[in-house]
Amino acid sequence: MNEDLQRNPTKSSSAIRRYLIYAGVLLIVFLLGLVPMWLKGRTAANNLAEAEHQLALSKTQNDLASAVIDARRGDYEPARQALSRFFTNINTDSSNYTDAQRASLQPLFASRDELITLLARNDPAAADRLSDLFVSYRKIMEARS
Repeated sequence: MNEDLQRNPTKSSSAIRRYLIYAGVLLIVFLLGLVPMWLKGRTAANNLAEAEHQLALSKTQNDLASAVIDARRGDYEPARQALSRFFTNINTDSSNYTDAQRASLQPLFASRDELITLLARNDPAAADRLSDLFVSYRKIMEARS
């Protein structure tokens, strides 16, 4: 058979051409399957990132709401802990906020130490101050949309 291919070079060249065509067709079929799955995966990754972003914002707002409710009920230590988490989240997760929101959130930090001190002293005035803080935070976040 080797002698036959050596005597007839067109036979070997047509076999190589046929294998190259098969390889090309297989590559095209592979890419036709890969591209839609890649696009679907990219969309899912983007949706996951957006969901994680919304979850982080919801957790931050939930910490502040918990502080308000606990302070109203007279549970000042859990309120103080939730308020500390709220301010820590705002500080560490600043990428979750737009530049305008970050600028609007800075004045809220001015009352941080005073509020934590009121809660540590079990002062009932902290509940009203926390309610005002919650309303301010919610207005800042609603301005995002």
